[in-house]
Amino acid sequence: MFELSEDQQSLKDAAAEAASVILGDTLKADDESETFRPELLNSLGEAGLCGVQTTEEYGGLGLGYTEYAIVLEEIAKVSASYGVSVAVTGLPQVILSQFGTEAQKEQYLPQLAMGETIGAFALSEPDSGSDAASLQSTAVLDGDEYVLNGTKFWITHGGYADLYVVMARTGGPGPKGVSAFLVPGDADGLSFGKKEEKMGLRASPTVEVVMRDVRIPSSNLLGSEGDGFKVAMSALDSGRITIAAISVGLAQAALDVAASYACQRKQFKTAIIDFQGVGFMLADMACKIEYSRLLVHKAAGLRDAGKPYSHIAAMAKCVATDSAIQVATDAVQVLGGYGYTREYPVERFMRDAKVMQIVEGTNQVQRLVISRYLRHLHGDR
Repeated sequence: MFELSEDQQSLKDAAAEAASVILGDTLKADDESETFRPELLNSLGEAGLCGVQTTEEYGGLGLGYTEYAIVLEEIAKVSASYGVSVAVTGLPQVILSQFGTEAQKEQYLPQLAMGETIGAFALSEPDSGSDAASLQSTAVLDGDEYVLNGTKFWITHGGYADLYVVMARTGGPGPKGVSAFLVPGDADGLSFGKKEEKMGLRASPTVEVVMRDVRIPSSNLLGSEGDGFKVAMSALDSGRITIAAISVGLAQAALDVAASYACQRKQFKTAIIDFQGVGFMLADMACKIEYSRLLVHKAAGLRDAGKPYSHIAAMAKCVATDSAIQVATDAVQVLGGYGYTREYPVERFMRDAKVMQIVEGTNQVQRLVISRYLRHLHGDR
């Protein structure tokens, strides 16, 4: 891992303590009952962990994405579900900071940064996932209001969020016809369909969002008409860093449990970590986590420096999430029969890790982004 500064280490320690105190007692029960507790996200906000990357002017800590990644890793070590919740509430902050008007920033950023307002990002639709530019939801200007219609799928915080960033079509087909809007959670015509019954991240709600003649002021447009796809792709580039950081935290938690167990568990009067078959597996797990963390910090550092980072963010997301599912699976193997039971958390880590390869663009899409970068770099000569 890159050596942390004194301030970064203090932030890391504070985030670890806050996450443990706020979330630690709820994990097993809430996973089994699929319970999301908004008040816990509020408490994380009170601890300063929901607005790490938002400027102090708007209630955040005013730090960089490197610090944001450090915080998310520590939260995810305790709960990947709430790590995702913090990251998703962070997405509207990232979008508002880059594309919002001064009035929009003043209205929404402080509450989001302090965890008083829960945010959501609504891009995906029933027939529009990886091909986001094909979305069908519409926004029609009617006087000084936009009227939104359509259905969004796979929306984290659906039904709980106070503010949705919604992508809808204002023009013709393709990416240039998409615009971005700020939709309050209590808007008339906004309703919510089924809550998904998921394999993992069961304490994080994923809900269908339905818009039927939802009217919002024209001032809730983000940027200009036709900027929506640019807004979405910029948010996804940033979001890939956060999902990668969460995956590193999840993998580290799995390794910590597995290594501790392997030091204590004895077979043939020997701690199983001393058997090469187990010890080497743990060593490989540690390597995967370390190089994943390095890639996350490189992507975050490039973003903080204002340098191109999209292809590195894709690499970080791809490598960290692939590593997380492998590390979590191996942790279950190290614990043997115990790993397959709910007595230990590694089975939850394994279930939580799988979705990281899917959200914020599948890892197949990440490889497409990386290959296109290589095509541009080496093919156009």
